[in-house]
Amino acid sequence: MDKGATLIPKTLKLLALGATAAVLAGCASSPIPVSANFPITVEPKVRSAGHWGLLSNDVVKQTLESLNKLGVSGNLYVALPTNATAFDKAFNNFLITDLVKSGRVVQQYPDQALEVSYQTQVVRHNSPRPNFLPGRFTMITTGLYAAYGLGTAPYGDKLAGGLAAAVGADYIASESSGGPTHTELILTTTIASGGRYLVRKTDVYYVEEADTTLLQYKAPQVMKVVGP
Repeated sequence: MDKGATLIPKTLKLLALGATAAVLAGCASSPIPVSANFPITVEPKVRSAGHWGLLSNDVVKQTLESLNKLGVSGNLYVALPTNATAFDKAFNNFLITDLVKSGRVVQQYPDQALEVSYQTQVVRHNSPRPNFLPGRFTMITTGLYAAYGLGTAPYGDKLAGGLAAAVGADYIASESSGGPTHTELILTTTIASGGRYLVRKTDVYYVEEADTTLLQYKAPQVMKVVGP
């Protein structure tokens, strides 16, 4: 066989490997960071005053657990934010009620009490909101798939059916909540003493667009009297 003929395939292989290496080298660098999704998370949606009560239950539970771990005791005072919104006023009452139910002494005045304060921030996104993202059902199922694989055809069909069912369950769960919204509520609860934070908890919740007025302060309208 002609040596030149045998060298051609080898040369082509080397050229192909060189081209592949060049492509990979090009992919290894970028003028700007590439985008990537965060791991899948679940964010509750606040849709009623009853949900505000559930937020309060969670805040009080975790706050008291943190105080107990720190060995901090004493009376509490729940401060109402300046320019309180409809949400602030209701949440203030929920917190006081839940703290009293838990057995803690809540003062009506801040004198020598640990002050429980909270702050809300409404965030509005302009980017499109996908109506559905795979959630916990899909993640659990795909985790099993990653561990065990699809296997032989009969088992693969069953697992594929399970994945489809999980995706369906996620879709139903997402649709029943109304899907993600453009508006989110950032809720931070704080207990501070002696110039340092003792307890601080921050959570984020979806809020329906039509309910944002409940989270925004409205200055009272001043009537202007015009004389004759």
